[in-house]
Amino acid sequence: MTVEPAPDFGFVSDLRRFLLEHKFGMDEVVTKLSILRDEFAHLHDENPIEHVRSRIKSPESLREKMVRKGIAVDGSASWEEIRATVCDVAGVRVVCSFVSDVVRVFELLARQVDVEVIEVRDYISQPKANGYRSLHAIVRVPVFLSEGPVPVPVEVQFRTIAMDFWASLEHKIYYKYDSEVPADLLAGLREAADNAAGLDTTMERLRQEIRGLEDLPADVVAGLRRGSGPDASFVESLRRLDG
Repeated sequence: MTVEPAPDFGFVSDLRRFLLEHKFGMDEVVTKLSILRDEFAHLHDENPIEHVRSRIKSPESLREKMVRKGIAVDGSASWEEIRATVCDVAGVRVVCSFVSDVVRVFELLARQVDVEVIEVRDYISQPKANGYRSLHAIVRVPVFLSEGPVPVPVEVQFRTIAMDFWASLEHKIYYKYDSEVPADLLAGLREAADNAAGLDTTMERLRQEIRGLEDLPADVVAGLRRGSGPDASFVESLRRLDG
């Protein structure tokens, strides 16, 4: 008869505490973003945050990441070593309407006094080879526990709606084909990524054009949308704006 080894209850307890610390850090970041979102919803004309999602790695996923990072999984690695190497145990995703909103929300979060930015990877200006676009930031926030504060890293991904839709589709395709995606689908994904980036660019341009009209009188804006040529009132409006 095979006797199963007794579980290491000390390790199980330490793992639970480790994951809870990251959950608390994740909750801190989500709370900060929720406050910003509510502020913009109630006090400003536009809300740059569409929605926020969060997740904690499962023990199995954490183990897989440790193996990929070359960290011993036999219990010899310290929790601080794991925390310093696997920085995405806690993950938060922020989805915005426009690329400029992505930058704006990141800067608002990064400016908070108890948020320390550890690393930024800009896959928007420099997309991955497959077309993936997003802004990734590793931030560190203090979690105040009964024994004192614990600095916890949290990965925050900032995307537009188009980027998020593409990334979700790519994930489903890779899952379906167990990462062995046919070449024609890979080419289609890359084309879709380029189209999504083009949509973001177009929407950003249209937004800026609309903002440029916001300070003009309503009758002038209506005339421009009808395609009417410039008249005296339009010229006078521009003169007032310039002054």
